[in-house]
Amino acid sequence: MFSCRKFLPLCAAAFLVLFAACGNNEAKKPEVTKSIDDRFPIKVGDRIVQMQIALRGAETQKGLMFVKSMGESEGMLFVFAQPQPMGFWMRNTEIPLDIGYLDGDGTLREVYPMYPHDEHSVRSLDNRQFALEMNLGWFTRSGVKPGAKLDLGALKDAIRARGFKPENFGLR
Repeated sequence: MFSCRKFLPLCAAAFLVLFAACGNNEAKKPEVTKSIDDRFPIKVGDRIVQMQIALRGAETQKGLMFVKSMGESEGMLFVFAQPQPMGFWMRNTEIPLDIGYLDGDGTLREVYPMYPHDEHSVRSLDNRQFALEMNLGWFTRSGVKPGAKLDLGALKDAIRARGFKPENFGLR
């Protein structure tokens, strides 16, 4: 016959192990990795932009193709691992855009207009690490000029939320 008294230390130890494994009764929800479709509030100069963050090759190639409209303070930030010559075109892009090219330190250096379906490449003057596409005229209307800074802290948080390491994109 089984006697709990005989196995009391063993039963107590088993209870403690089970209790510790269960933790508290509040189940933690797993963090959901964000996607290219999610927007992140990131400042450029003194303006907050709801940015989609393009990190993967396929995302940077598709960009804003087939998008029919975009909110006034919405845009897409293209993030590259290191500064490089930039060139963007408007294949299959329905809306007129401005593109701003930024250095690795987040400084806006150049802004150019781009027009629907124009397949001529709009190139940066020098190596850049980020490109921000906004509705045509947004930079002027918002007073965001070359020299404005991108909030790299918020960008790092957005990259982490997408399930990537900021260090893989030259951000320490």
